[in-house]
Amino acid sequence: MDGIILINKEKGITSRDVVNKVSKKMKTKHVGHAGTLDPLATGLMIIGVGKGTKILELLTQDKKEYIATVKMGLQTDTFDITGNVIQKVKNVNIKEMDIINALNYFKGEYLQTVPKYSAVKINGKKLYEYARNNIDIVLPKRQVTIYEIELISINLKENEFTFRTLVSKGTYIRSLINDIGEFLNIPMTMQDLIRTKSGKFKLSDSNKIEDDLKYISIPDSLDFKIKVINDEKTLKRVKNGNDIELTDTDEYLTLVDENNNLIAIYKKDEFLKFKAFKVF
Repeated sequence: MDGIILINKEKGITSRDVVNKVSKKMKTKHVGHAGTLDPLATGLMIIGVGKGTKILELLTQDKKEYIATVKMGLQTDTFDITGNVIQKVKNVNIKEMDIINALNYFKGEYLQTVPKYSAVKINGKKLYEYARNNIDIVLPKRQVTIYEIELISINLKENEFTFRTLVSKGTYIRSLINDIGEFLNIPMTMQDLIRTKSGKFKLSDSNKIEDDLKYISIPDSLDFKIKVINDEKTLKRVKNGNDIELTDTDEYLTLVDENNNLIAIYKKDEFLKFKAFKVF
C-alpha cells in the first residue's frame, strides 16, 4: 500500500520510534514522517508509507495546531519539564489578564531563536550535540508565524496554564513558551504538549500504533486538482518525467491515467510550464 497513515503518538517515545513501529507492523522499510514530535509530546503524526514517503515534504509545509500546558516559575535548559532546572521561583505573582496579553503579544510574525536542544544542524552537526558537549554556539533564528493563540485554562494555585495555538512550519512551542516567560519576566517551561492538527488532518482521525491502521491515498492526502492523461504520447512523457503542455491555474496537479492510476505530481514553474515534481 502507498499513502499516509495518521498516528496518535504516545508520550515517552521518539518520532523515530513511531516510524520503526509502523515499519515493522506494515512490513516495509519505506516509512517516514512529516514533522517531528519530542518524546514529551503526544498527538498527531503523519506517516508516509511506500510511495507516500515522496509527498511528505509537501505535508510538512502545513500549519500545525497544538495545545500546550505551561509550568510557571520554572525554567530548564531544554525549555521543557524533562530538562535540568536552571531557574526556579516559588512565588509567581501574575494575573490571568497578564497571560492573555502576553499570548496576544506573540500573535503574528516574530523572530524565534531555535532551542539549543533541537535537531537543527549547524556546520553538519545537530544543535543538541553541541549542547551535550557544552560547546557554545550562536543559535539560529527563524521567522515564524503565530496565526492563532488563546488561553484555555489557568490554575494559579499550581502555577499552570494551558493554551491552544495555530502556528507555521518550524515553530518551536517550547521556545514560544520560554519567550512568553521572558516577556512577563517569569521563568516558564513546557509541561505538556499535544499536536491536534497538521494541515487538514486532525488528531481525532488518527489511530494508535496498535490499532488497525487506515491508509489515506496519495491523491486524497494532497487535495490537488486531478487531471486525467488519456493520450499515449503525453502519458509516456509524464512517466518519463518530461515537461508537458497543460493549461491550468493551479500550481500543482495530480496526474492519473484513464484507469485512475496515480502517475505523477506536476508543478508549475515561473514560466507557467508544468514540470515533474514527483513521478510514481
